[in-house]
Amino acid sequence: MSTVHILYTELEVHIPYSGSLKEKRRVVNRLRDRARQQFNLSLAEVGYLEEWQRAGIAIVMLGNERPGLERQLSQLESYLGEVVDAELVWLGRQWL
Repeated sequence: MSTVHILYTELEVHIPYSGSLKEKRRVVNRLRDRARQQFNLSLAEVGYLEEWQRAGIAIVMLGNERPGLERQLSQLESYLGEVVDAELVWLGRQWL
């Protein structure tokens, strides 16, 4: 049996143009759907649930090679940098 590596990542995004929870959810849901399609990961909003312009997001990635997961996380960071509606504020990672 091969080794499975688990990368748990938490990030905070700022959504400057959101004026309501409905607008925030639209941005977070779009980001979640695109990230799942592009990077094959699990993503959930876990923090700042009642704030309009902030979102705490948890991400889990599984793989058989750490370097591959690191590359995937770097690509995700680049993707988040390109998202117009949200700005990456903080990112932390932990290997499980």
